Amino acid sequence: MTQYLQGVRGDSPIEAAFAFLPQMLVVLAIAFAVPQLTRRLGNARLLIGGIAVMLIGVGWLSRVSVETPYLTGIALPMVVVGIGQGLGLSTLTNAGMAAVAPEHAGAAGGVVNVAHHLGGALGLGILVTVFAAAGSGADGPRELLAQRVSAALAGAAVLLLAALVVALRSNAPQTSRVPVKRAKAASTSSWNRGSRTAGCGSRRR
Repeated sequence: MTQYLQGVRGDSPIEAAFAFLPQMLVVLAIAFAVPQLTRRLGNARLLIGGIAVMLIGVGWLSRVSVETPYLTGIALPMVVVGIGQGLGLSTLTNAGMAAVAPEHAGAAGGVVNVAHHLGGALGLGILVTVFAAAGSGADGPRELLAQRVSAALAGAAVLLLAALVVALRSNAPQTSRVPVKRAKAASTSSWNRGSRTAGCGSRRR
């Protein structure tokens, strides 16, 4: 978006930096509310909701063009993305550290950080490739840059959609295995009771 703001809209570096201010303020505000929301809704729901909100915001941003107004086409989608980032990033880290023994917390934190960096590098490489391949039918440099930024954001929306599918599948309730385990436990306990009853009867005789 920085390239779009400076190369298409003609913003200065300072103006482009201030253009991200709504998103940063929302991320900061949501970050303070995440602990309370996690206790109320659970980490998995916040993670899925955060990814879904980011998907909506990035999909909205992918509609940018040369004529896109800042308020409705850039600022508001950035606010939506900021809400999703505030909800999703910290809960994603929590999900990676969940059920880790205290003695392995350092190693788990390192693995999570490595996964963040590798995922960021891989995603950036994919989006740069999409950026470079887009905009073949543009009329001028501003139109070319706008089309490329739009294509890269659309690619980011696709990656977020894939992340949402993974999060939904990873947090799906495992209800099919519970009855089987309960049935096995019930049959085992009933068999044990029957064995004890038979043993007591034989002793009485």
